[in-house]
Amino acid sequence: MNQVAANTPTVALTKAAADRVRALAAGEGQPDLMLRLSVSGGGCSGYSYGFSLDGETTADDRIFEAYGARLVVDDVSLGLLNGAEIDYVDDLLAASFRINNPNATSTCGCGTSFSA
Repeated sequence: MNQVAANTPTVALTKAAADRVRALAAGEGQPDLMLRLSVSGGGCSGYSYGFSLDGETTADDRIFEAYGARLVVDDVSLGLLNGAEIDYVDDLLAASFRINNPNATSTCGCGTSFSA
């Protein structure tokens, strides 16, 4: 597990996303849980985002902290997520994490799949 140095790739959490991560972790009775964001092959646009709560890290993980919450991204996924911002939106249609990924050349309508 590595803390991110100033010159390495980054992924950001908005305050709304950090608030939601902390609320989910507290709801599980484990306030130290982190949001894990991953990218895998698949989906209608080539790559698919995955979210989970995780209490463990590996040597290949990078940890990003914001507003009292932690986000974990593995090195492989980080290559496709560098510069991305994770937000949490609760509107009339749905409540979900949303990713603004500058590496995505197109996204599908569901918002969980992209091409790069």
